[in-house]
Amino acid sequence: MASVDSKSQVVRTVSYATGETFDQKVLKSDVPVLVDFYADWCGPCKMLAPILEELARENPKAKIVKVDVDRNSQLAGAFRVSSIPTLLVFRNGKVVAQHVGLASKASLKRLLKK
Repeated sequence: MASVDSKSQVVRTVSYATGETFDQKVLKSDVPVLVDFYADWCGPCKMLAPILEELARENPKAKIVKVDVDRNSQLAGAFRVSSIPTLLVFRNGKVVAQHVGLASKASLKRLLKK
């Protein structure tokens, strides 16, 4: 979801996708999308969450979308996610970069630029 601040700039927040919404939120996006495949019980995933929130606020020209692998195993399987967190960057509906495991905000910014 995106909101608008007093300066009329887009301020993005992390959103969530399911099998039903993935196509619209990710594959048909007109901006790069960083998708975090995660699970609620995953320690590194929990550590990554605040970093993704910061990244979403600081990068209005990209989207951050989370996919719960326990609730959306078909999506995880479709993108061959075998370890979490797995982060995939999509541009024009295609995966252009990926990272598995915990990552710093700086490395995620670099990943989004690929």
